[in-house]
Amino acid sequence: MIPEEVIKIADDIREMRIRGAGRIARAAAEALMIAAKSYNGDLEDFARYMEEVSEILLSTRPTAVSLPNAISYVMKAVRRRYGSVVEAVEAVVRAAMEFKEYSEKALELIGEIGSRMIEDGMTIITHCNSSAVVSILAKAWREGKRFKVYATETRPRYQGYITARDLASRGISTTLITDSAVAYIMRKADLVLVGADAITSNGALINKIGTSQIALTAKVYSVPFYVAAETYKFSPYTLAGEAVEIEERDPREVLDPPIEGIEIRNPAFDATPPEYIDAIITEIGVISPEMAILVITEFLGHRIVSEAPKGYEDSETELGSQY
Repeated sequence: MIPEEVIKIADDIREMRIRGAGRIARAAAEALMIAAKSYNGDLEDFARYMEEVSEILLSTRPTAVSLPNAISYVMKAVRRRYGSVVEAVEAVVRAAMEFKEYSEKALELIGEIGSRMIEDGMTIITHCNSSAVVSILAKAWREGKRFKVYATETRPRYQGYITARDLASRGISTTLITDSAVAYIMRKADLVLVGADAITSNGALINKIGTSQIALTAKVYSVPFYVAAETYKFSPYTLAGEAVEIEERDPREVLDPPIEGIEIRNPAFDATPPEYIDAIITEIGVISPEMAILVITEFLGHRIVSEAPKGYEDSETELGSQY
C-alpha cells in the first residue's frame, strides 16, 4: 500500500502547492524515499511497488523535466540486484538523499557563478519564480552589489508574487509589474534573468508561459537574456527529437466561473528559441545554448535513443562527476 504522505506529495505537485522545477524534483526524490522506507513486503515485490510509486509521481506534471530526471536517478537504484529488502531500501534512500543534496549544492553553485554576471546599478527583469534566479540575485546582493529587479505577476497563477516577496524580504529593491508591462520596462533594463523547467538538446528553453514574449522583447531592445538552470533540467528526451509536452491546465485558473460560449486556453509553458538566449548559467559554468547537447550526452551521460523512454529507464541517467 502506497503511503498517504506519498500520495499527498503527488497531489501537491499536481495542484502546484509544490512548484518550481527544483522543488518538484526534490519532492519526488523525497516521496520515493518515503515509499521505500515504508515498504513492508518481500524483495520480489519491491521493484513493482516502487515502479507503481514512480508512475504516480511521473503523471503529476508532464513538462518539468526535472521530475522524471529525479525519478530516473533514484529508480536506477531500485533496478539493481539486492540480497534483502533492507539492502534495497537503503540503496533507494541513499540515492534520494544524493539527488537532494546535489540539487541544493547546484543552487549554491549557480548563485556563485551567476552573481558574477550581476553588476552594480543594473536593472533586471525576471519572470515567474525560480530558486536558481533568487540564488543568483541574493548572492549578488550579499556581495554588496545594488540593483533593481522588476518581477512580473506571471498570470494566471501569479508565481511572480512569490519572487517579489522573496527578494523584498532580503532587502532587494523589487517592483512588481503586470506581464503586459514588460515591453514598457524593457527600455530601461540591463538584463533579463529567468529560470527553466526544461532545456532541450538544441538549447531551447521551456519555461513558464510568457517567457518567450519577454525573450523576444529583450531581443528587440538588445537586452541580454540569461537562463539559470540546474543540469538535471536538461532534457534527454529531445535527443531523439521528442517534443516537450506543454502542459495545459484547468481553464478556471484563468477565469472562474468561465463565461458561457467562450473557450479558454491555459497553456502553462512556452518555448523560447535558442537564438534568443545569450547564456545559460548552470552549476558547471556558463554555457551557450548550443552546448546543451554536450551537457546531456557528456555531463549527464545520456545516450541517444530511438524514442523517449518511459521514466528514462533506457537512458543512463547521471548527474556528473560530483556523484
